[in-house]
Amino acid sequence: MNEPGYIKSFETGALADKARLARTRLTCCTLCPRQCRVDRTAGETGICRTGEKAVVSGFDAHFGEEAPLVGSKGSGTIFFSNCNLLCNFCQNYRISHGGEGELVTADQLAWMMLDLQNQGCHNINLVTPSHVVPQILSALAIAIPQGLTLPLVYNTGGYDRVETISLLDGIVDIYMPDVKFFHAETARLAGVPEDYPETAMTAIAEMHRQVGDLVINRSGLAYHGLLVRHLVLPETLAGTKEIMTFLAKRISVATYVNIMAQYRPLGTAGKIPALALAVSAGEYKAALNTALEKGITRLDSRQRRFF
Repeated sequence: MNEPGYIKSFETGALADKARLARTRLTCCTLCPRQCRVDRTAGETGICRTGEKAVVSGFDAHFGEEAPLVGSKGSGTIFFSNCNLLCNFCQNYRISHGGEGELVTADQLAWMMLDLQNQGCHNINLVTPSHVVPQILSALAIAIPQGLTLPLVYNTGGYDRVETISLLDGIVDIYMPDVKFFHAETARLAGVPEDYPETAMTAIAEMHRQVGDLVINRSGLAYHGLLVRHLVLPETLAGTKEIMTFLAKRISVATYVNIMAQYRPLGTAGKIPALALAVSAGEYKAALNTALEKGITRLDSRQRRFF
């Protein structure tokens, strides 16, 4: 069994140092590219509407993730409420925009991680973690001496600040970022900052520098590396061709990519004509072919649904 990187970081004291440093950033929050500069320890909140404690909407074994994460026992998923990105088509709109969930302490978050491990899950999958990195690090420091040994998955929308990702070097085993759009205009249509494309690609480069290409063991389970998600949008709005070119040329042709077909105009996206359509089977097939043409051949094999 391959030991998660955070074990060594805990033993050397690096994890404790990173947790303390991350917590200091809550007093004038610059954790994500929004850089709201609010004092979250004093009850102030910025775009993510999250204060000193993380908010969790639920946790359980999840079987809808990528094949190398799911295995036979599922991915141990913890869904953090609120979001620093807030796409207008989010399929978890009530969680990301509505903030449904419960405030949790570091001890409670650590218990969730250990409970998922006890259920037999293959990894700890942190969904929408960008705004709660300090809370995650604090929970790890509690869970590790109690026996946590599962690979840690950082499952992000991609709007991450390199300075924060750098804190996770040696902590996160698997980075799973979205790269949603290549063009600033599409980001604007989706209701997110226009610097999303450049910011996400810069963050992905740092993630790959830390962990490299996705490594999968003989049982078909991932335990280290980068896994990129890309959601196909109608009318080629996502810029799939340009994104696959970026991955092949600037990251690695061996990048493991999940090209996703499940877009539909949820949230408030249906009010925007350009985003009001679902993705067709033909558009999805074209996206897969584009990836292959650019040399990206490690594509997730799970069946996709169309709406």
